[in-house]
Amino acid sequence: MQNKESNFNLANSRLRLVSGTTNPKLAEEIASYLGIENVPLISKRFADGELYVQIQQSIRGCDVFLIQPTSAPVNDSLMELMIMVDACKRASARQITAVIPYFGYARADRKTAGRESITAKLTANLLEKSGVDRVLAMDLHSAQIQGYFDIPCDHIYGSPVLIDYLESLNLEEVVVVSPDVGGVARARAFAKLMNDAPLAIIDKRRSAHNIAESLTVIGEVKGKTAILIDDMIDTGGTICSGAHLLKKEGANRIFACASHAVFSPPSYERLSTKDLFEQVIVTNSIPVIVKDYFPQLKVLSVANMLGEAIWRIHEESSVSSMFR
Repeated sequence: MQNKESNFNLANSRLRLVSGTTNPKLAEEIASYLGIENVPLISKRFADGELYVQIQQSIRGCDVFLIQPTSAPVNDSLMELMIMVDACKRASARQITAVIPYFGYARADRKTAGRESITAKLTANLLEKSGVDRVLAMDLHSAQIQGYFDIPCDHIYGSPVLIDYLESLNLEEVVVVSPDVGGVARARAFAKLMNDAPLAIIDKRRSAHNIAESLTVIGEVKGKTAILIDDMIDTGGTICSGAHLLKKEGANRIFACASHAVFSPPSYERLSTKDLFEQVIVTNSIPVIVKDYFPQLKVLSVANMLGEAIWRIHEESSVSSMFR
């Protein structure tokens, strides 16, 4: 995808980008793709911890896209986004779209025990009540989160960016591996996009309470290049235990792929283990801080893809056709 300046002049457009403080570098890259500047924003914290936000130029009658992943610090990122929405609404923006490359609380998408909150649904409700007209999200933890919104929610996927990079490596004897049973649908779709590569599944079983989980591989991985695919890497426990098993089962090379680099401790120590992964490939939906970099890490940009989706929403054209 090339810079939009090459085929469209946005100088008189009503499209405006506003970045929160969670991932300003991604917002700058999106603005560069579209050939425009981000609207200046003041965001600061008072002594008591309260957040203050002010949009620094007129957005009256504009189609405003607020770029803010709700990643760590999750609650601050979410609250800042909602305050930005309220500020835009009170500044008479025509339409407000929350661009959420990573949707925090997405794993709390259902009740797994009594007296729990479905926090993903609550988060959707809060965003709607703050005044958002539309949401653009990437690689939601579960697809049903789209249905938690009563406003339009466009769901896009980081897989084309990951696959383009993998194909540039000219890998041979590829097998796509789901690190758990819950990720099979995601892995199957990924394998199909990789020229119908074979699929393997890591199955976790616990025979009884207080008995350690046993891992088994369903599918052939011996002598293959294994690509472990997940939507996010948090502490790295699931994907690293899967990689150790694949190595034990004779996989020749192991790559880990995920859209969201949550990277909570002790992910660095796990992922940087010598001779475990050839590469750990993620996107910049969440900013990866310098201390979390390790030799095997490869961070790919989703800015052009998000910029294209923003452009299509602004022009009222199809977003889903980007992924056909």
